[in-house]
Amino acid sequence: MATTISLRKIPGTSLLLFFAIAGVMTFSTAQEKKESKENSLYDRLGGTYAIATVVDDFIERLLVNDILNANPAIKEARDRVPKPGLKYRVTALVCQVTGGPEKYAGRSMKESHKHLNISEREWQALLDEFKMSLDTFKVPAKEQQELFAIVNSTKPDIVVSKSSKK
Repeated sequence: MATTISLRKIPGTSLLLFFAIAGVMTFSTAQEKKESKENSLYDRLGGTYAIATVVDDFIERLLVNDILNANPAIKEARDRVPKPGLKYRVTALVCQVTGGPEKYAGRSMKESHKHLNISEREWQALLDEFKMSLDTFKVPAKEQQELFAIVNSTKPDIVVSKSSKK
């Protein structure tokens, strides 16, 4: 015959049950927070080192791009800004905007690009190079879409419209 145990007959059982449930709820909340953090674009990209690797490749591509090199303002800026510094700033920016802990401390996109007179054609060349870097490192399509949405959000601050060139 099976023995039935009543919770009322065991002192402190309801208290233990309460703590067990609270512990499970706390663990679940912590797990959800961890999962939501792990699901940030930053984490899905692999964090700082993976982002820095892609940025390094991307900047190297930009430096030898014939379309971009034809713009004298871009060439002058490249001569002024050390390549490692540019890579550092871009890496920090990408890490920050994708949800990482790094903080970008550089100038705004508008401020840092306004004197470069970047055209639509040059913008497209930049996007093409970015796509090649992402493909080189096999960044998944979903993450590429999210990155392009971020990059495209900066276009109004970077590309000089035809009306403002006059």
